[in-house]
Amino acid sequence: MQQLDFMEAALSIKDEIIDLRRRIHQYPEIGKTEVETQKLVEEYLQNLGIKTQRIAGTGVLGLLEGGGAGVDVNPGAISTVGLRADMDALKIEEQTGVSYASRRPGLMHACGHDCHTAALLGTAKILAACRQDLPGNVKFFFQPDEEGDGGAEQMIAEGALENPQVTAMFGAHVSPGIPVGYMGARPGKSYAASNPFDITVKGFGSHGASPHLGIDAIAVAAQVVGALQLYVSRETNPLDSAVITVGTFHGGTQRNAIAEEVKMSGIIRTLGPEMRQKTVAAFRRIVEGIVQAHGATAEIEIRTSYPGVVNDEAMTRLACSSIAELLGEDKLFPVAHPTMGTEDFGIFLEHVPGCFYQAGVANPAKTPTVPLHNGQFNIDEDALPVMSAVHAKVAYDYLRGAKS
Repeated sequence: MQQLDFMEAALSIKDEIIDLRRRIHQYPEIGKTEVETQKLVEEYLQNLGIKTQRIAGTGVLGLLEGGGAGVDVNPGAISTVGLRADMDALKIEEQTGVSYASRRPGLMHACGHDCHTAALLGTAKILAACRQDLPGNVKFFFQPDEEGDGGAEQMIAEGALENPQVTAMFGAHVSPGIPVGYMGARPGKSYAASNPFDITVKGFGSHGASPHLGIDAIAVAAQVVGALQLYVSRETNPLDSAVITVGTFHGGTQRNAIAEEVKMSGIIRTLGPEMRQKTVAAFRRIVEGIVQAHGATAEIEIRTSYPGVVNDEAMTRLACSSIAELLGEDKLFPVAHPTMGTEDFGIFLEHVPGCFYQAGVANPAKTPTVPLHNGQFNIDEDALPVMSAVHAKVAYDYLRGAKS
């Protein structure tokens, strides 16, 4: 089997990967509407001789069948590794001022999914060129709706992990907190689980001059917000992690009336299943207790959303080893702490072992360092071929290890 230089291959198509990213960036599509991105991905993979199928509405699943030395004749014995990129954009107005800025008002790739998609297309081209040396198969998951209801779950429900059976999953997310050219991962808990919630507090309306005749839903709801934060700061072990965000708060109809109803919405974020269960139970206890104490009532809806990303220990060691071998030990970024952000990649990891790693994109000399989901977010595009090469290296090393 010939020695494969994935970085050299990625750098040779760097301009192509950047062009793909910019084309996707200019025409962002939110979850469940990624029809143009789907077509671009589909055509690109097909031109590489990679089998494709549409899945989860606007997603694409590609299958590259390896044919290298040492691959078993029995297809059932051949390992298949999955590589995933999400494709959807956000309802954010772009403020970068770059020539390839979004041409769709109010929509922007502010979370880097354009980068993920372009980089994985680059990986597909690299691996397709050496398919005869691949000791197994590679499935490319181009996933819709990560920012919305979670396209990962729908892809799995439609059989994306089967025929052939995927035995490991890998993916990456751009990080503005890591310098360009660096990548890394941490084993275990890496992203938070999420529970979106909606609360309706119902009081009793009255004239503003006679508050004693009513039950002020705004005053009660305000106490709920404060008490939820008190739970995080005083009932949660400082070594555990929980964040409760009340993102919307709407109540009242006019300035001189006691509000009869307040609607709030937000999200609970926790690390690990035990903390998730504890926090959801405490959330209900606190809301119900406060509204009852003031004679109000509450309707509470808490949904179970993304489970959190828990990286497999062995797969994380493999990914970090591949990164260090490809980029150099000094470019293996030490991801010391999990993030309270959420990612539906964790749903894949509930079914197969894998690792979700972080890709550095920060370079203040080229682009402002701003957080994800900001209208000024941009990357140093030198990061794109690095991501492509790392995906290829990780997939190849996994298949080689699975074969041995």
